Amino acid sequence: MDLTRREFIWRSVLAGGVVTALPVCARPGEANASTFEPAYARLEEAGELEGRVEKAYEMLGSCRLCPRECGVNRLRGRRGVCRAPADVVVHNFAPHLGEEIPLTGRRGSGTIFFSNCNLRCVFCQNWPIAHEGRGEQVSDEVLAAVMLELQRVGCHNINLVTPTHVLPNILQATRLALHQGLRIPLVYNTGGYERPEMIRLLDGVVDIYLPDVKYMDGAEAARYSAGARDYPERATASVLEMHRQVGGLVTDADGIALRGLMIRHLVMPDRVAGTRAFVEWVARELPRDTYVNIMAQYRVDYLAFNHPRIARAIRPQEFLEAMDWAEEAGLTNLDERSLAQLQIHRRR
Repeated sequence: MDLTRREFIWRSVLAGGVVTALPVCARPGEANASTFEPAYARLEEAGELEGRVEKAYEMLGSCRLCPRECGVNRLRGRRGVCRAPADVVVHNFAPHLGEEIPLTGRRGSGTIFFSNCNLRCVFCQNWPIAHEGRGEQVSDEVLAAVMLELQRVGCHNINLVTPTHVLPNILQATRLALHQGLRIPLVYNTGGYERPEMIRLLDGVVDIYLPDVKYMDGAEAARYSAGARDYPERATASVLEMHRQVGGLVTDADGIALRGLMIRHLVMPDRVAGTRAFVEWVARELPRDTYVNIMAQYRVDYLAFNHPRIARAIRPQEFLEAMDWAEEAGLTNLDERSLAQLQIHRRR
């Protein structure tokens, strides 16, 4: 991969990257101190990763990477609902300390924010990236270089944010980076609107799955996420496949995630997200010690102002009832920040 440090920094600036923030991730190389071997390295050793790359790229000729199944030829410049081109578009990348604690540790999760999105939620907090597609179009070689740089500065993992529509690019870049020394866990950080068939393509590639389960009611998903009425069944089926592949969360001696499933669920106003049905589904279909992050950070953004039911922040009581439902369902591995938020909301 012929990419000088100067070129890397320049591309980082163009992409809105975080060159000035990189030094805060101290102790380069420490992330590789353990005997951990990422899933993608084992798959390459078995001679299977290259075939996954080829299979994924074939799909761009009639794109059915996500449940929208637009069928457009992205290789010829056509764009579907997600509005993504064939090449990957990166908005920014950074050592991120705001993710779940098992991901961030002391040195941050190496997040790469991909532009465009297949869900197009009206309340999207990252709408300039997800809806408008702001960012820089880069090659798979440059994406691989970004992964390596995040590892170099000491990040605990590579966190792929909104990856669904760029799955072929991710697979290719991961393979390229592996041959240049990438050895930290790969995190698939998705909004949850996935085809289980595509998740199966990632079997043996991804170490940590970090899906949202946004809705448990198809009518709500259709109303607030561009007609995605099949979201609940797609998301839940995909999460079950993710768990089949990686199991429950596994951490090292310092509590840093190495492998496993971590589920996010955003509490929304007026019970739009179906939180009670969500926690009951987890308790019924997955081990009760599955890592679940019930999030309180909904805010009114983008087009949510035009939808009366979600044109307000959640009330303390709405978060309290969500956490009560999780407890009643018997969930035993709730995110630390969820539990801290519980205490804050109780005081309110």
